[in-house]
Amino acid sequence: MCQRAIYPGSFDPITYGHIDLIKRAQEIFSEVIVAVARNPYKRLLFSPAERVDMVKKATAGFRGVMVEEFDGLVVDYALKKKAKVLIRGLRMISDFEYEFQMALTNRKLKADIETIFLMPQESYSYLSSRLIKEAASLGADLSFFVPDFVEEALKKKLDENQGKPDTI
Repeated sequence: MCQRAIYPGSFDPITYGHIDLIKRAQEIFSEVIVAVARNPYKRLLFSPAERVDMVKKATAGFRGVMVEEFDGLVVDYALKKKAKVLIRGLRMISDFEYEFQMALTNRKLKADIETIFLMPQESYSYLSSRLIKEAASLGADLSFFVPDFVEEALKKKLDENQGKPDTI
């Protein structure tokens, strides 16, 4: 087993695709920090604390997995946590260009931090948090996409926000 890795993201909300990547990462790295971003540039449905709670619940019992929130540059956070690897998920080829740009930018900022791309199981390759929020706002059954507690939290949050998926 290797060292510590950081899996950063907004996880708004966490999906089975995210959970699959966390499971895959824990087979490669002795420690995986799921870093929930406080991103002021994204319109998020859940607060950072709510997202951290959902990720912790989804990964309860996972060996070597920790969940924290962070802000700022992920490479600075990785250095602070003494991690040399960032994990990014690639679902479809359309993700590659953005993820490649981000990886090269992070490399330019901190050359000693590597980015590793992992692909989720094929059955989760089309999932995105944005799509899940949209489907939830239209009343879809989300049991194939997210754990029950996430579906319940989504429905509650959407009720509070009168069905609008991106309000925070």
